[in-house]
Amino acid sequence: MKIVIIGGTGLIGSKTVRLLAERGHEVVAASPNTGINTITGEGLDAALAGAEVVIDLANSPSFEDRAVLEFFETSGRNLITAEIKAGVRHHIALSVCGTEDLQESGYFRGKLAQEKLIKASPIAYTIAHSTQFMEFLGGIAKSAGTAGPIRLSQASIQPIASDDVAAAMADVALGQPVNGTVEIAGPETFGLADLVARYLADIGDTRRVEPDAEARYFGARLDENSLLPRGAARIGKITYADWFTTSRPKA
Repeated sequence: MKIVIIGGTGLIGSKTVRLLAERGHEVVAASPNTGINTITGEGLDAALAGAEVVIDLANSPSFEDRAVLEFFETSGRNLITAEIKAGVRHHIALSVCGTEDLQESGYFRGKLAQEKLIKASPIAYTIAHSTQFMEFLGGIAKSAGTAGPIRLSQASIQPIASDDVAAAMADVALGQPVNGTVEIAGPETFGLADLVARYLADIGDTRRVEPDAEARYFGARLDENSLLPRGAARIGKITYADWFTTSRPKA
């Protein structure tokens, strides 16, 4: 089976490409640096010719509100148009747990716009809502600013390793469309501020993290369950300690 992975050279994409190729499928790693661009449309029709499944793992290069929305809307429309032309039977997109409830954030407004395009298209689909990647803990700390202590919500977070995300996406690609949403999450639950403090200590970063119920998460205020799955989720196997031991992120 031919499977096209948009964002196929990125963190999740490259791992998903490998897993599906190991199972004997024809996999196209689509990204601007392989000549396939969902914003301009370059190379898209040729890449999708003969494809049965498309997995959209692309992410906006900017977190600025307008840029994020334009990215997901333009990319989504171009991709769906090309998929209809190619006769793609299953569209899969990776999104984020809590997207519907975090609409104060421009990023999550962009993700919701992407999901609405998918649901309105005639192509059968599966949307995978994932909890936050462990690999993005440094990005969460950075988002809180560099001056003074890092203030973060103590909302619960169930972080997932990218290897577990890729495994889930590969399985979704080989399954039937659900025309709805599935959820994936890590095996442990932490307070967000506590986990980021632990991560920074583990990499030797001496910045202080202070829990703050009013701290925004990429522009959105969190409640206790904002970042958690809403229903029964596929649970990954990799714990934070195991992930950190094998990945050894750098400060």
